[in-house]
Amino acid sequence: MDYSVIENPVAHRFEMAIGDAIAAAYYRLEDSKVVLIHTEVPQELSGQGIGSKLAEGVFRLIRESGRQVVVRCSFMASWVSRHPEVNDLVVG
Repeated sequence: MDYSVIENPVAHRFEMAIGDAIAAAYYRLEDSKVVLIHTEVPQELSGQGIGSKLAEGVFRLIRESGRQVVVRCSFMASWVSRHPEVNDLVVG
């Protein structure tokens, strides 16, 4: 299965399409920082690791773009606590 994550700046979210469904991590920009505010995984895909695959892609894209992130989403905060390799991206 393809777990490609893209940034959709018009919708202010990172997206991962899974079949006809979309998992998304919503954000806002503050002083060039990405503030992650909410993550949604379709109910029918819950418990399959989709949120973690989305988080991996989100942090990869943030790293590649040279930006930093402020984590306000409880799901993303929990994910970050288990992945110290992204701590250098997290501020605030």
